[in-house]
Amino acid sequence: MEIVFDSSTLILLAKIELLREIMSDNNIIIPERVERECLIKESLDAKLISELINEKSIEVKKVDDMKTVKKIKRDFRIDSGEAEALLLAKKFDYPLAVDDGPTIKACKIINQRFITAIHFLLNCTSKNKIQSEIAIIKLEKLTTYGRYNRKIIEEAKKHIKGGKI
Repeated sequence: MEIVFDSSTLILLAKIELLREIMSDNNIIIPERVERECLIKESLDAKLISELINEKSIEVKKVDDMKTVKKIKRDFRIDSGEAEALLLAKKFDYPLAVDDGPTIKACKIINQRFITAIHFLLNCTSKNKIQSEIAIIKLEKLTTYGRYNRKIIEEAKKHIKGGKI
């Protein structure tokens, strides 16, 4: 499946070492602005993302409609990377991988499908790509790196341990 990524989710998945696992089932597409945002720091996750872009495992697309990007930024009060990713996802009718609260709200308003790093983690667990013990460790790392509501984390933990959501 093709999925457009925002920098937040791409970085989170790189930090918890889940990015390569999800690439086996998904084609990752990012706008140029997200590429710049992800590679701005000298970090291990930036090095991984850079390597995947150089290998062509992550496809970088140019967004030409800057007028619409500015409108999306203004209307939803989101940054340029999020606006470009949202525009690409909408244009190609692909889901948007995003963990940024205001962008998630924008997706809900315009009826744009989206997926978060926690969704990817739960999906990998349910497909037995990773064991539940490892998934719990990765979930704990997500609580460190991401800004999640405690209830969401607890529900994800129940799901990983086999409980119903």
